[in-house]
Amino acid sequence: MNFITENINNVVVFKILETTLEGKQSADFKSHILIVAQPNIKALVLDLTNIAIIDSSCLGALLLAYRQLNAYNIPVILVGVQEFVLNILELTRIRDLYQYYKTTEEAIDYIIDK
Repeated sequence: MNFITENINNVVVFKILETTLEGKQSADFKSHILIVAQPNIKALVLDLTNIAIIDSSCLGALLLAYRQLNAYNIPVILVGVQEFVLNILELTRIRDLYQYYKTTEEAIDYIIDK
């Protein structure tokens, strides 16, 4: 799985460079989420701008991020979510667990100004 991570003012940005998140990538995705979703961060920003297709196994990784950080009141923010992915989040009834922004910069500004 291709991705980039950055730590900007203690906000972890995880940008996925793939166009799909499917089965065989889910274990890799989950393991990387476990590494970055730590209680000492201000927020986790998952940049899904490139993602056109996501399956249920990778939705599990999104839920893992939420569960890891929700206990510490740390937000998981999804950035650049395309319509198909948003519809999947809606159908699986997990859409409301996350905050959404169009760009990483908007998400970081929100967290830093908070």
